[in-house]
Amino acid sequence: MPYATTSDRRGTRGTGFFGTLALQIRVIVALTLRETRMTFGTSHAGYFWAIVQPLISISFLVFLFYLIGRQAPYGTSLALFFATAILSLELYNKMSVSLMRAFTSNKALLTYPMIKRTDTLFARAFLICCTFIVINMIFYTGLITLGLAPLPHRPEEIILAFLATLALGLGIGSINAILYQKFQAWQHIEKLFARPLFFLSGVFYIPSSLPPEAVAVIRWNPILHIVEWVRTGYYANYDSQVLDKFYVLSFAATLVVAGLFWERITRKV
Repeated sequence: MPYATTSDRRGTRGTGFFGTLALQIRVIVALTLRETRMTFGTSHAGYFWAIVQPLISISFLVFLFYLIGRQAPYGTSLALFFATAILSLELYNKMSVSLMRAFTSNKALLTYPMIKRTDTLFARAFLICCTFIVINMIFYTGLITLGLAPLPHRPEEIILAFLATLALGLGIGSINAILYQKFQAWQHIEKLFARPLFFLSGVFYIPSSLPPEAVAVIRWNPILHIVEWVRTGYYANYDSQVLDKFYVLSFAATLVVAGLFWERITRKV
């Protein structure tokens, strides 16, 4: 009889855990659908603009390099070289900026006991993830179809770099969300750190070709390593002397743990 009682209790606890997990998944899905309507609206123009934005950035750089007679720093396609950097940088920026306002824009929903602040973070992160999967697929497929890019050499490395970017954006975004909730001026301070990333992330140059003194400075930027990671996955013979995957993954993991832990200890119970 005592054995049966213990078994019943274990079964109850297991059911409770999975029931709670299922509830949180439903909450995140519902929040994701709400974020979709808020972000893109009810028309298709919002989805179209999300795809066009990185296209405009890449097209501008290609046009600029064409005017000054510059060739692709690596390979034969300027569009591909810029895409391997800009798409990763855009994903990171979107995650860090969008998650910053996750708590404040969902303040009314947080009055419901079943909705946690982390749910709003995960919902926005999931929406951004899905959006950029579509953007990457459309963009790279378009380049390949137009003959401006070959098939990726190691697509699994590109996927891993994409996931690392998501983790890095989630970590920075969660910290930004907490700081922005406490200090509204943080949105302006954050921009001061974000703007130089375009020039420090190897968007229009090969980091390994820079002088050692410059490499020693820019290699602290985790986005630079992600860009190099994508390029080693796409190009067959791209030999990066800068890439450090362990640094990117450990940096991203530290930020995610720190951000979620800070959210937990500052959460109003």
